[in-house]
Amino acid sequence: MNLPNIQANNIQSFLNKKEIILETIAQIQKDFAMFGVEVHFSGNTDEAYDELHHQLVDQVGFLLENKTELLMSVLYQVDISRKDIEKTHAEFPEYNEVELIAHQIIFRDLKKVLLRRYFKSK
Repeated sequence: MNLPNIQANNIQSFLNKKEIILETIAQIQKDFAMFGVEVHFSGNTDEAYDELHHQLVDQVGFLLENKTELLMSVLYQVDISRKDIEKTHAEFPEYNEVELIAHQIIFRDLKKVLLRRYFKSK
């Protein structure tokens, strides 16, 4: 799983663990499924970020153009604010708004998985 260079410094060691990647994907699928939106995964953990990012760009783009309220509900569920998106934009100026949102979804759900694992271990 290759993340762009932003927060990768803090979480890079976790990204090579297949089970973390799979849990993150399951979390993304769960968050979207609550709103009737399917996210598929081929099973190739080596390309997981690129595969999910591309798919989420398509999903988010469609929702942004056609079902904005549904997109806002998904972002609320995932816990992404306008401030998060703006911060990510400063770190990824080459990304458009949809790409930024897709990245934030992956990153935020990865953080959820890591936090859940951290507190389970305590």
